[in-house]
Amino acid sequence: MHNNRSLSRELSLISLGLIKDKGNFKLNKLQIEEIFESALDSLIDHCRDELDSCELELENASQKILDSELQEGVESSFANVREVLKKSLKKIEIVMNTLSLTLDFPKLIVSSGQIDIREDVTLRISNIMNNLSSIDSDIDQVMDGWRLKRLPRVDRDILRLAYVDINFLRTPVAVACDEAVTLANKYSDIQGRKFINGVLRRLQTVKLQ
Repeated sequence: MHNNRSLSRELSLISLGLIKDKGNFKLNKLQIEEIFESALDSLIDHCRDELDSCELELENASQKILDSELQEGVESSFANVREVLKKSLKKIEIVMNTLSLTLDFPKLIVSSGQIDIREDVTLRISNIMNNLSSIDSDIDQVMDGWRLKRLPRVDRDILRLAYVDINFLRTPVAVACDEAVTLANKYSDIQGRKFINGVLRRLQTVKLQ
């Protein structure tokens, strides 16, 4: 269930990136369906690209192992190979986790007792698009001198999704914040991650008072 919710959030984030970020406007169910399908295609393409990248990294690591075997006794080359392999394997683990969830998607949709991801994504997008001004205004209150509109689009959408989780979907605050940080780690940069962390902490404090 937790993994399904995580996939919902990720697909919601990709979907939001396909929608113009201009004020409140309504989207009908068909429009959201089309956006959702595009987001799913984007996620699968992203997985394919990541797998291609992993393949190249493994080939690079294999070549380094061969090179080091030809230079027996060179300690530093083995250390380098170990580091390359560790990085490659870590990346593969992350990609495989995402890929396994994505490939499970059709099964999740038809399985009884499983969350319907399509409906969950539609609900998240509708909540954001139909309440964009008030959501952005509330987030602005905890921006500490900044304005939400000055952030990159992906960072704005991660914060909006966290807000919807907390205020519309009754997700525990700590869970919503952890999920937002996970998305930031994957889709934002170092500066964005730090900023999102700070805003989430303030949002959490405001919510708990």
